[in-house]
Amino acid sequence: MPFTPARPDPSQPAVRINLLSDTQTKPTPAMRAAMAAADVGDEQVGDDPTVNALCDRVAELLGKEAAVFMPSGTMCNVAGLLAHCRPGDEILAHRTAHILSREGGTHAALGGFQITGLDGADGKFTPDALRAALHPRTRYEAAQTVVSVEQTANIGGGTIWSKSDLEAIVTIARDRGLATHMDGARLMNACVATGIGASRMSDGWDSVWIDFSKGLGAPIGAVLAGTRDYIDAVWRWKQGLGGSMRQAGIVAAACIHALDHHVERLADDHANAHALAHGLGQIDGIAVQQPETNLVFFDPAGAGISGAAMVKALRAKGVLLATMDGRIRACTHLDVSADMIEETLGLIRDVVRAV
Repeated sequence: MPFTPARPDPSQPAVRINLLSDTQTKPTPAMRAAMAAADVGDEQVGDDPTVNALCDRVAELLGKEAAVFMPSGTMCNVAGLLAHCRPGDEILAHRTAHILSREGGTHAALGGFQITGLDGADGKFTPDALRAALHPRTRYEAAQTVVSVEQTANIGGGTIWSKSDLEAIVTIARDRGLATHMDGARLMNACVATGIGASRMSDGWDSVWIDFSKGLGAPIGAVLAGTRDYIDAVWRWKQGLGGSMRQAGIVAAACIHALDHHVERLADDHANAHALAHGLGQIDGIAVQQPETNLVFFDPAGAGISGAAMVKALRAKGVLLATMDGRIRACTHLDVSADMIEETLGLIRDVVRAV
C-alpha cells in the first residue's frame, strides 16, 4: 500500500452514503458558528482561553487533574506513551490495538519500545491473559511498564471493555508497578451504550484520552488527561512532535460544541448500527457480528462474493465502505440517517441477487 493516500477517483459516482468511518463527519452549521465565534490566543504558551476551557472540562469529565489538547488521537497515544516509558520498555496491549496495528511503528521508532500483543476475543484480552503475560523484572527481559486498552475495541467490532475487566486490569497493573493507558478514541460511545459515566469508566487509569473527530463530529482534535506531572511530561513530547499550536481555540470550540450537543445523540448511531446488522442478518450467506456501538463488521463470503468485491460494487452505487481484518466494516455516525441504512440494505440485497 502506498504511503500517500489516493485522491478520489473522478470517474466514480459521488458518495451519497459514507459508512467508511466516523472520521468522515462534517462540522454541522451550529458547530461552524461556534468555531467562527471562538475566543482565541496562543495555545503554545497557554494563552488560548477556549483551549484552556476545553482541557479543564475534559479533565473534569474524565476525573483527572489536568489535560492537554492534541491535533489527533494518534498523537495522544504516541506522546502519552513516550511520557510513560523509556527506551527498551515493553507495553502490553491487545494484538489488534491501534498502537500496534495502526500507528506506523512510531512507538518503536521514536521511543524504542516494544509492544507485546495479547490474544483475546473481540479485540479484548482478559485479566487472566494479562497475568499470564507478566514476567519477573530481570536484566534479561524488557521492563514491562504500561498496560494499554482501547475503548471501544475498533477491530474487535466496536466492542466495549466491561467495567469489571477494566477494574481487574488496573488492580493487576498496580500490583506489578505498571502504568495504565486507555486509548479512548470511542470512549463516549462506550459510555452512552452502557450508561456508565466517563470518569467512572476511566477510574484508576493513569492516562486516558477522547477523540473529537470521530462520532463527536469535530473536524480535528483529541484531549489526553492524567495527573499534572504526567501532563507536563506529555507537553514536552507534544512540543517536540510539532503538536503545539497557535490560535487553536477555533478547533477547540468545535470540541466544546460536540460535548454540549453530540454526546447523547451517539445513541442514534448505535440504533442505526443495530438496524444495519439486523437487516444484514436477514440476507442469506452474510455473517454479521452483532454491534455493541456504532461499528458493524460483516462477511458476505457465504453469499458468493468477497468483501472487496462487495465494497467495489457498492462504491459504484455511491456507498462507501471499507474492508478491515478480512471483513467489511460499516461505521455509523451523525451524517448517516436511518433512511440511508435502509437504502444501503436494499443495495446490498441487489448486489447479492446479482451474484
